[in-house]
Amino acid sequence: MIYDQTCCTLGEGALWHPLRKEFYWFDILGKRLHAQGRHWEFDTYVSAAGWTSESQLMIASATGLHLFDIASGRTDDLCPMEAENTVTRSNDGRADPYGGYWIGTMGIGAEEDAGAIYRYYRGELRQLYAPITIPNAICFTPDGSTGFFADTHKATIWKVALGEEGWPKGDPEVFLDLSGEGLRPDGSVIDAAGNMWNAQWQSGRVAVYAPTGHFLTAIGFPALQTTCPAFGGEDLSTLFCTSAAEGLQDPLNPHHGRTFAIETGAQGQAEHRVIL
Repeated sequence: MIYDQTCCTLGEGALWHPLRKEFYWFDILGKRLHAQGRHWEFDTYVSAAGWTSESQLMIASATGLHLFDIASGRTDDLCPMEAENTVTRSNDGRADPYGGYWIGTMGIGAEEDAGAIYRYYRGELRQLYAPITIPNAICFTPDGSTGFFADTHKATIWKVALGEEGWPKGDPEVFLDLSGEGLRPDGSVIDAAGNMWNAQWQSGRVAVYAPTGHFLTAIGFPALQTTCPAFGGEDLSTLFCTSAAEGLQDPLNPHHGRTFAIETGAQGQAEHRVIL
């Protein structure tokens, strides 16, 4: 089940590159991008990525969006995002089926209502929703008709219809209210059948929900703070999941902060390309 022994303070941003057949993830507080057997260091918080080509990622940081060359490690600025706001950093993000990229910001100390959710689309960065405390669970249905996002602080995941060019239309509606179960939704991914796989902070699991919102099953992990799932592997049936060691001191459990991979009976969607 353990994919990589690296212990991340705050593992996040799980991404399977469909052209390179390679898995990437971040340690936000460690200011690192990881791939198995190597990593890259940054001078600011980095949290999530989308792929733009076989050789390049778009990376979200505390100051903006950047283009990252995998071979050379070179980083070029694409556009600023809350660059003058020293309180916030980026958090969860994912490319949508239209070539856009949704990305959330939040307070470095999880300050209440400090964050927002943005969408980058063909050179334009537009704020979609604010205020948000801990933005997470950004994902999309296979047919591109619906987008999802969460505020972990409110234990709620919303859904919103997507219209022309993938921009939201209408007001978001509650998809899952997990507050009554004491669950805190973190990162999510939608599989090819339309089911949502949601990592749940401090619950040590990824829970699966049908398109109707009904609970189907859950997969347990040996790390308490699961953060972000992603499907990958040759047939997109491997579920990867990052975790966080932040705030945990448990000498009996060395797995907090590690990254996991497990075979499932499900098939994921290939991650969409970000169109610059």
